[in-house]
Parts: sequence; structure tokens; C-alpha cells
Amino acid sequence: MKKVSKIKIKPKFSIFLKIFCFFICLSLGFFLFYCKQIHDLTSLEYSKEASKNILFSFKKDYILSVGKNETLNAAFESKYYDENYLDNYRKIHYVSHKRLILHINRLLKKGYSNSDINIILSHGNDEAVERFTERDKVKYLEEFFSVPYAKLDNYDRYVSYSDETGEDEEDTVLFVNLDLDKEDYNDSTLVEKFSFDMLVNKHHHLSSDFEPDDLVVIDKKYASEEGFLCNSEALAAYIKMSQKAFEEGYQIVINSAYRSYQDQEAVVNDYLKAYGQSYVDKYVAKPGYSEHQTGLAFDIGSKNVSVFLNSKEYKWMLEHAYEYGFIHRFSKSGENITGFRNEPWHYRYVGEKAAKYIYDNKLTLEEYWAIFLDK
Repeated sequence: MKKVSKIKIKPKFSIFLKIFCFFICLSLGFFLFYCKQIHDLTSLEYSKEASKNILFSFKKDYILSVGKNETLNAAFESKYYDENYLDNYRKIHYVSHKRLILHINRLLKKGYSNSDINIILSHGNDEAVERFTERDKVKYLEEFFSVPYAKLDNYDRYVSYSDETGEDEEDTVLFVNLDLDKEDYNDSTLVEKFSFDMLVNKHHHLSSDFEPDDLVVIDKKYASEEGFLCNSEALAAYIKMSQKAFEEGYQIVINSAYRSYQDQEAVVNDYLKAYGQSYVDKYVAKPGYSEHQTGLAFDIGSKNVSVFLNSKEYKWMLEHAYEYGFIHRFSKSGENITGFRNEPWHYRYVGEKAAKYIYDNKLTLEEYWAIFLDK
């Protein structure tokens, strides 16, 4: 049997192999150590990019002492990170703005406190905050921004309106956000998208070709005339309401529903001929500014009494309409907000959830919209 000869490793090659293996093991150890450090941070929901920057800026212990913090995560991801503001970042609430850290830096340089910056960030989007950082420092932020739905971009208008009218901060914010500091029909907002909570009034208008979703014909059984149109969901809710009213001894009827832009023009012209311009300016909505164009508004009457205000149906509607998603749109108490006189007959479909909240809290649709929907 032949003997198998053993391979002899030259001494120099053996040393090189040992050194190579040492560096491999060292690199592997360092890699595992690095992965462990990254894991410690990512387990606190810091991103990999932020975790890497935290490690290389030797701030891991600081971050571990703080724990999860979205603003710190954004800071370590940002090219605008400034170590001098590290403690500030920790105390400022995170908002999803692209230039969050840049804006925080600018506001801190202007002398705003952490609490001031929290107020500023919570009242504007990225673009609004950007504009706010470019203006001189505002001394009394809480004067208007204590109101949750106050807007950064409206600050100067708040000041001006409050000075002119003497209104308190909450009313000032509400009225300015609703553009009530502007003349009626002047510089109004175009409403393009149909929704059950859409706002149409003297400061929010529809185009001449706007048509609501799902228009259907109202059965003559529920209307005073044939051919009335309205939104299908609003009609279904009205039918339920009408049937319930009938069961309880009340008879309601639709006297007007959807009116196109052109229909409203005809209404305005009729009133102009009959009563004159001053009457129309005060009581009749211009084309595009009528809620009837939404297909969600009904003029409701009684089958028993010609004057709806004097009917038992009127009282029933005030108490029960919200249960079916309708609100009394233009009340006496809300005239200074809606811009329209009290119309006992005018009801608007907004859906049951919104209608209940508006009813329970005695709000106008404008107030509900300003508080919850105006983003």
C-alpha cells in the first residue's frame, strides 16, 4: 500500500493564513457588534438610516435614555440635523412635514420656545410653516392659536378682524376661517368635489356646469310637483323620514329640491322683477352659491298648512330631522354665520352622524365644517 504524502504548508504562507483568518474574525466580530448596535436602535423604531447616523455621531446612549421619539428619528435622517438642538428635537412633537427639521431649526433661531414650535407645527402644513418661518417673530402665539382649528396663514387676518370688530379669539378664528371678514360673493372658494358635507354659501361656490352625484327623480308621492330631482341617498333618507312622520300624524312634502345653475339664474331674475335688487342681494343666493345645486337641499312644506312655520310639521322636523341625516340649514340664531335669513322650510342632508353632532351641539353647517372638515 502506498503512503499518502502530507501537504506541507510553508512557514510564511502559514503566518499569512493566520493573519487573514484573524482579520476575517475581527471583521465578522465588528460586523456582528455593529448589527447589534443597529438592532438596539431599530427595536425602538428608529430607521436604519437614523440608527446609522446616531451611532456615528456617538449618541446611542442618549437615544436609549430617551427611547422612541419620532422627531429625533426625523432629525437623524435629515441633512439639517444640528447637534446644538438635540434636546429641542426631543421635546417637539412630530408632524409629517418634509422640511420638519429645517423648520424647527429656523424657528429656534428666531427665538421660539419648544412649546411655541409645537403650536406652530400643529396649525399648518409644510408650506404654511415654511411661510411662517419667513415672517418676523410673533409675540403672542396663544392669542389665536389656542383655538385648535386656527390657521397659520390667517394670522394677519385674525389680528385685523379682531381689532376691527372686538370679537374674542374663538369667534375671530371661526369667522375668518369662513371668510366672513370678506364681502359676500367676493374672492370665494370654488367647490369642485361632491360630498355629503360639502359647504356652499356666499363664500363657497359651484361652477356653472357642476352637477351632483346620483341625481334621481322624486316620486310625486313625496313632492308638490312632478319632475323634482335630488341625490339618491338624500331621497332614500327623506322617504324614511316622511313615512315616519306620516305614522305619527304629520304630513310633509318637498316643494323644491335640486336646482341647476341655470335654474337659480331664473329664480334670481324672477325675484328681481318682483322685488328689486336690494331684496335679491339680501335674501336670494346668486347662481353657483345656492345649496340647491348640490342636490342635497330640500324646501319642505306641510300638506295641511300653507305657512310651514305655523305648522305642527315644522316642529316635528326641528325635533326629528337629524335622526334621518337632515339639518335645519338656516336658523334665526345662525344668521350671522350662514349669511342667510332664517328659512324654516330649508333642510339639508349631511348624513346621520354629522346631523346628530350638529343637532346636539346646536351648530350651523359652517361651524361644523370649520371645526372638522376645513383642512
